[in-house]
Amino acid sequence: MAGVHLTYVDSRGCARTLEVAPGTTVMQGAKENAVPEIVADCGGACSCASCHVYVDPGWLNCFAPMSRNEDTLLSLLEDRRPNSRLACQLTVEDGMDGLVVFTPASGASD
Repeated sequence: MAGVHLTYVDSRGCARTLEVAPGTTVMQGAKENAVPEIVADCGGACSCASCHVYVDPGWLNCFAPMSRNEDTLLSLLEDRRPNSRLACQLTVEDGMDGLVVFTPASGASD
C-alpha cells in the first residue's frame, strides 16, 4: 500500500517530504524519519506538547477536532497560533497526500 506524502517544514524553512503510512500520526512519521524539532517526549500520549506543529490552514479541517486535553496543553505555549496542533493527535489518512506541517523554533533540537 502506498503511503501519503507529507511535508514537514522546520523553523529554518527546510522542507522534507516523506512517505507516511495511513493510520500513523504526524508525530510517528516524524520520529520514524528523524525529523528535527518534533521531540515527542511523552511518546504520543498527549501529555507534553513537545510535538507542537502548525498545520497548513488548508488542511486543518481534515483532522478530528481538538480534544480538551490537547487544547489545554497548547494553551500553555507562548507560540500557539490558530493552526497549532499536537502532531501526536493528527492521524494521517488516505486522501491527505500533500499535507504540510510546520515546526516552531521552540521545539528545535540540533
